[in-house]
Amino acid sequence: MAMSSTHGEHRRVRITAAPNDGAVIEIDGHDVASSVEAYRITQTVDEGPEVTLYVQQGWRGLEFDGLAEVVVEPSDVRQVVIGFLDAVDWRRLDEAVLDRDDLDGQPGELTRGMLAQLREWAASA
Repeated sequence: MAMSSTHGEHRRVRITAAPNDGAVIEIDGHDVASSVEAYRITQTVDEGPEVTLYVQQGWRGLEFDGLAEVVVEPSDVRQVVIGFLDAVDWRRLDEAVLDRDDLDGQPGELTRGMLAQLREWAASA
């Protein structure tokens, strides 16, 4: 079974969501909401919409056919990282890094400090 569109192929996608309500996620009229943990809709000026579905581990997929390119990926990696980074307040990160006591004056110290701070925040999230 195909899990994503091939280049140039499009699927009919319907997504409705509201806070505190369950989302409706349909691909070609097939309800896939119970398998989807997150989704992302992107569109550039030069390209049509792309819907990325982040699915639960072990999802077997569906055969799709429709009007939007669909990308299906595991939800446990990229979406979590993207969500974490989107939630980082750069001012708070800047302050936390500058307050670290492990900065050593060597080249790349701020980058190493940022990565260490983000790692610590991720571990406590």
